[in-house]
Amino acid sequence: MTQQLELEGVISDSQLGQRLDQALAECFPDYSRSRIKEWILAERVSLNGKTVAKPREKVMGGEAVLIQAEFEEEVAAKPQDIALDIVYEDDDILVINKPADLVVHPGAGNHDGTVLNALLHHCPSIANVPRAGIVHRLDKDTTGLMVVAKTIPAQTHLVAQLQAREITREYEAIALGVMTAGGHVDEPIGRHPQRRTHMAVTELGKPAVTHYRIREKFRAHTRLRLRLETGRTHQIRVHMAHLGHPLVGDPLYSGRPRPVKGWSEELREFLRRFNRQALHAAMLRLEHPITGEMMQWTAPIPDDMVRLTELLRRDTEEHGFDY
Repeated sequence: MTQQLELEGVISDSQLGQRLDQALAECFPDYSRSRIKEWILAERVSLNGKTVAKPREKVMGGEAVLIQAEFEEEVAAKPQDIALDIVYEDDDILVINKPADLVVHPGAGNHDGTVLNALLHHCPSIANVPRAGIVHRLDKDTTGLMVVAKTIPAQTHLVAQLQAREITREYEAIALGVMTAGGHVDEPIGRHPQRRTHMAVTELGKPAVTHYRIREKFRAHTRLRLRLETGRTHQIRVHMAHLGHPLVGDPLYSGRPRPVKGWSEELREFLRRFNRQALHAAMLRLEHPITGEMMQWTAPIPDDMVRLTELLRRDTEEHGFDY
């Protein structure tokens, strides 16, 4: 399916000497510069009625612009009637609270039954937005808040906010070991050199910054509040493992929990069966991509993490552990 749209405008006199793709990106801020460059190369842009096909061409200012914009259907996946926990929705964006065991994008081993399939069913027009409007991901077993763009202009602005680090994302987590103080990790993350399904702190990785503070200490665990400054794959999981405090239940970056003397059978069994990383996207704050309004949402801690916290707290109280 193809969506076509005519965009009209006038290049400002103050843009004299700018590259064409740069000038058009400023004239049409709802669309990314890379997309505008594609339209230029596809000969879909005309200045004063004359087709131009070179993004580097300089503008003089005052030219009338016509873009015969075309959007190819970006998503090949099929719509599926999968329930979404919708926290907020308007004409431009959608915020969902993702449960555990739900993959965001189709991929190897997960061809359907994903958030993307659910979005296509809930909002069919989102098929025309790249990646079905998904701006950022959560790992399969990480729960919590995700924002989705329902239109291309909304996606363009949200991606720009992410790149400028203007979207605030805070997480709740439970880590192995007792941490003494909050802080931050500023270590690059890239693909693990041997384990291709893993990420790792590596000099060849991309910059990654995670801030964390202690919410509660237990006998052998720590409850944390974390804030992402960047958004690398598995970032929190990798950074916490790098500190020597991997997340409870993390199947990739944490070993089996070592029982602590005095644990109740209930706590021991609960930890043994906790088969996902104890990580939840609890707060999301951003500027609405169209209205400019600052908006914030929170998602309650999921039941499994609430129960784990209760058991760890009870264990700590019973043994009179005092920091």
